[in-house]
Amino acid sequence: MITFNRPPFLGTELNNIKEAIENQKICGDGPFTQKCNKWIEDKTGTSKALLTTSCTHALEMAALLLDIKPGDEVIMPSFTFVSTADAFVLRGATVVFVDIRPDTMNIDEKLIEAAITDKTKAIVPVHYAGVACEMDTILDIAKRHNLAVVEDAAQGVMSTYKGRALGSIGDYGCYSFHETKNYSMGEGGAILIKDENKISDAEILREKGTNRSRFLRGQIDKYTWVNYGSSYLPSDMNAAYLWAQLQKAEHINNDRLRAWNRYYEAFEELEQKGFVERPYIPQECEHNAHMFYLKLKDLDTRTRFISYLKENGVMAVFHYVPLHSAEAGLKFGRFHGEDKYTTNLSERLVRLPMFYGLKDDELDYIIEKVKDFFKG
Repeated sequence: MITFNRPPFLGTELNNIKEAIENQKICGDGPFTQKCNKWIEDKTGTSKALLTTSCTHALEMAALLLDIKPGDEVIMPSFTFVSTADAFVLRGATVVFVDIRPDTMNIDEKLIEAAITDKTKAIVPVHYAGVACEMDTILDIAKRHNLAVVEDAAQGVMSTYKGRALGSIGDYGCYSFHETKNYSMGEGGAILIKDENKISDAEILREKGTNRSRFLRGQIDKYTWVNYGSSYLPSDMNAAYLWAQLQKAEHINNDRLRAWNRYYEAFEELEQKGFVERPYIPQECEHNAHMFYLKLKDLDTRTRFISYLKENGVMAVFHYVPLHSAEAGLKFGRFHGEDKYTTNLSERLVRLPMFYGLKDDELDYIIEKVKDFFKG
């Protein structure tokens, strides 16, 4: 079986983990965590990056730093993972969903402004498949209405919009280093902070409400509890695993793009015949080959397609069930405007295997079986 995902592994991760253990520094904010933080800062140009235990927690930190309260509203797409909404629902906010664009599957920036009310506090664009939302328009809307922008860039590490790294464009950016992502620490994430004045607040929040980060830098002679907070620090052993991959980030990125481009070229004829739609990458966007998806004719075709591939040893998957149609979505949010594309496209989209190290013969086989399905 060609699995849908294989967590990235280079081999040097074990040496790093061994070093962390031998240095007797395996808790949070150890040497490997600091290296990863600096890599993200250098790569993206953000003022500060802090590794977290997950992208979910990075989003929660953003909601806390924005002081989201009960009664506030936050605008986002419904076509996203539950964490995007959970972070704000936990603070008592109402999630306002708007439709997506049919080309990129990202939030339709033209529909955001109509969803704004006097309760709106933030816009949360989700960079689906590592392809950027139309950020200039979103930032303009946010500026005119005095709203914050939190980028859910869980899938966007190494992707750019007009040369700017995803996650570094809005007020806060959130990365995922889950095992299904391009770069992994098993479970983990990072929050990117644009405003230097918010760095201290973020460090305190992440360190259980204490000023321990300042103490570790020698800026104070003891640390104490100064505000509310939680423990959002990953183990340095997790960071050690991630550091091996960040050091080879370009290599991993190029390998994934190789596989992505093979798929894209192979299915051109199927698209011309009207069987599938391939991903669309706007000219101003540089993507990271996080996923390769096809949009099929309808739900029935997708169901048969996934079953056919599974019978032939290929694992393909679908996602997401639109949040506005889920039990919690009905309870904690509302859909503004017409659901023209979200549900329809979510029922047609299927993801093919995509991971670092996907071999040429595996790609050949997957491509062959996809084409065989449509021959039938």
